[in-house]
Amino acid sequence: MSHFVHSLGVCETPQVGAGTRVWAFAHVLPGARIGCDCNVCDHVFIENDVVVGDRVTIKCGVQLWDGLRVEDDVFIGPNATFTNDRRPRSKQYLPVPLQTTIECGASIGANATILPGLRIGRGAMIGAGAVVTRSVPPYAIVTGNPARITGYIDGTSVAVATSSMPVPEPVGAHATRVGGVTIHRLTVAQDLRGCLSAGEIPRDVPFTVKRYFLVYGVPSAETRGQHAHRECHQFLICVHGRCAVVADDGNQRQEFTLDHPDIGIHLPPMTWGTQYKYSPDAVLLVLASHPYDAGDYIRDYSEYVALAKFRR
Repeated sequence: MSHFVHSLGVCETPQVGAGTRVWAFAHVLPGARIGCDCNVCDHVFIENDVVVGDRVTIKCGVQLWDGLRVEDDVFIGPNATFTNDRRPRSKQYLPVPLQTTIECGASIGANATILPGLRIGRGAMIGAGAVVTRSVPPYAIVTGNPARITGYIDGTSVAVATSSMPVPEPVGAHATRVGGVTIHRLTVAQDLRGCLSAGEIPRDVPFTVKRYFLVYGVPSAETRGQHAHRECHQFLICVHGRCAVVADDGNQRQEFTLDHPDIGIHLPPMTWGTQYKYSPDAVLLVLASHPYDAGDYIRDYSEYVALAKFRR
């Protein structure tokens, strides 16, 4: 065989890739498919309707139930728990189990619980003991019960993006490491009558504004955005309160804090944008270069990455 099965392990499927190792007391049923160079540790159980990609690590005490799809380079920590029925009853079975997908490069921490029918985005990090009740965006870090987004994986390493880029003091646009994205310090006038922040088009807002919208009343745990535009430019200002913006060009990723009316960020077309960490009083103003067009949105991150690479 081109793969290894421990003498105390049971691997009934012939669909196992080269270099994969199945260790003691693991049991793989006949219908499962396992890719190359995987590591299936002790006391793992893999049911029939399960597909595991290449270079996947499954640590001890994990059960992969029917309907689970695990893509390449995923790490599943000890005793992580998956489910495939939202309302299980003894001897009552769904015609088709709910499908859960773990995308490329995601990591599931020890003792995490993943509810059925969800998608864990590529590169996401699920904290130990987290209870995941909703799909997780690409590269998001989630912790707690129920799991909430607490950060995003930095685009150049596996470190948490714990600190946002400080906004330079000089008025004007300042480059970031994300392609085409600029952070802006806007003009402020302040006297005894109060404060005024202003910007001009196209000096400060580098496009003609055709539309605006306001985001407010967002619970702090919620995440918005999570899409890119094909043609539309956006300029974001948090006019009250605070929120965080993650900009991603498919190669680099950076987080920014908008916490004052004189700070704006320009997201050009083909930038994946996410907004989260809203304070309860946050009001986010978004200026857009185009009228609303549903066809201008790219909502699938894998599609976005493919298009971004093609355009580069």
